[in-house]
Amino acid sequence: MSRSSLSSKRYTYIHESGSETRRGAIDIHRVIINRSRSTGYARLMGLAFFLVILGASMYFFLEKDNPVRTLSWSCLLSGFFVLIQSRKLVKKESVIIMPTFGIQLETQYLSGKTVSRFIPLGKILKPVLVECVTPVTCYWSLSLFLRGEEQLTLVFKELHPSLKMLVPIWKALCTVIGTDQSEVTTEEKHVVSG
Repeated sequence: MSRSSLSSKRYTYIHESGSETRRGAIDIHRVIINRSRSTGYARLMGLAFFLVILGASMYFFLEKDNPVRTLSWSCLLSGFFVLIQSRKLVKKESVIIMPTFGIQLETQYLSGKTVSRFIPLGKILKPVLVECVTPVTCYWSLSLFLRGEEQLTLVFKELHPSLKMLVPIWKALCTVIGTDQSEVTTEEKHVVSG
């Protein structure tokens, strides 16, 4: 099994493939977030400190039975817990290419939960690299045109890896699906090489 990797400040890209002599081997592309355990521990301690301060301030502010104050603090506390629970912290996202069957998209969260989606090869029309522009940022995304669906399917739903990490995955998908890779414009070639 051959293995190659590429790193940036935010992400690490790992490519694992079967032996080159075996046609039809599984091809795995992983994008992992670079986080140290110390930052996760510091965030957890900061959250615990905030909850202790919040609890102590509620005790001092709620010394008399005031319904308006009680309602406002309960709404604030409820909103804070909803915000914490709704936040999904992603550990890594993977693209597993099985040449005769299809591709599997996996997202693994820090909590240990893994969400997988399998897309059969016959349903994929073409993989495309798309530049996404928002009012705040600009990033590249790898998407799939699927037969019978109106919208593009994002390969990486939570992470935004750099173009240098997306191009090898895009090339592997083009090779498996049988689409022409020469459709990359000269501008995209310049961005990838520079």
